Amino acid sequence: MNIKKIRKDFPILNKNKLIYLDSAATSLTPNNVLNKMVEYYKEYRSNINRGMYEISQKATAEYEKARITVQDFINAKHSSEIIVTKNSTEGINIIANGINWNKEDNIITTSLEHHSNYLPWLRIKDQYNIDLKIVNSDNNGNLDINDFENKISKHTKIVSITHLSNVTGKVIPIKEIINIAHDNGAMVMIDGAQSVPHIGIDVNDLNCDFLVFSAHKMCSPTGIGILFIKKELQEEISPLIIGGGAVKWVNNYNYKLLTNTNKFEAGTPPIAQLIGLDKAIKYLKSIGLQNIENHEKALIQKVYNNLSQNKNIELYGGDLKNRIGIISFNIKGVNPHDLALSLNISSNICIRSGFLCAEPLIRNTFNASNGVIRLSTYLYNNERDIDIFLKNISELIN
Repeated sequence: MNIKKIRKDFPILNKNKLIYLDSAATSLTPNNVLNKMVEYYKEYRSNINRGMYEISQKATAEYEKARITVQDFINAKHSSEIIVTKNSTEGINIIANGINWNKEDNIITTSLEHHSNYLPWLRIKDQYNIDLKIVNSDNNGNLDINDFENKISKHTKIVSITHLSNVTGKVIPIKEIINIAHDNGAMVMIDGAQSVPHIGIDVNDLNCDFLVFSAHKMCSPTGIGILFIKKELQEEISPLIIGGGAVKWVNNYNYKLLTNTNKFEAGTPPIAQLIGLDKAIKYLKSIGLQNIENHEKALIQKVYNNLSQNKNIELYGGDLKNRIGIISFNIKGVNPHDLALSLNISSNICIRSGFLCAEPLIRNTFNASNGVIRLSTYLYNNERDIDIFLKNISELIN
């Protein structure tokens, strides 16, 4: 990877001289993605699937071409399995609220989850008075497959689990969990918000039933996410909202929804954003996800090797096995928010502090009552970023 060349693609790095180490929260956006979105606004700004005029047809064609790009990227069988949402959170809520629940059902999730993959299930538990079973991690954030075998049963409706922890950076052995769930007749939802931008995902190989991810974590604009629903399950899920664009016909007192993708995309969708995502996916593929993964692993190893030598630093997540691009830690006696602010003031370092929308894990498992500091990398980070970060940490501790 030519990191020097890659960094030139991101105008915010060149303008602000940032040391941006918060890509797990949201990534930066390259020029080619920005230019593609501006092209839409300048040249064929119009709604899709509504107008017979030329620029509307152009917008529709670009939008649907982008859907196929997403389909290919996650290796879905049909473009109709790709549903455009606002973000991962909305995708999870569509599934949670669209399932036909019965009182004997139960839900399986884990203590590693982002709030977006935890709160919707808590609400379903309360609304329908059904069981929510939590698979707890050990003190290093690792899950035991045997716990899934013990908790998943014939009454399990869905297993909803992250593919990569946004706190530890650990990749979860998701395929084994999917097999256990399917053996018991349960559906599986994968939260791929952290994994898809860094290591990719093959929904056909995994055989998952649902997948969500957010474009803003993979060099794309905000305000757009993707929900994959296996084609044969789409008629079993009710849409979260209905309205224009999702209906086949309406009379004074009744209506009939369209099928497949259409019924889940009521209203005007994020057109420019999906067109931007198309360009971002092609950009990431041109660099190579395996190259990006290897690059991040090398940077994280350097951070881990340095921080793990200091007795004043508490690292979370154990060793580097199966870890991608993320390290969370605390300096003993230092509030993580104070540390994040100090790093920004001293060297323009952008880094996350707090509970990372994973409060049960950080507070209960890691016993970090004030939260943690999280460093997260991506394709545009270089060794200089890491060196400046480590120098600041060393000086602060001294």
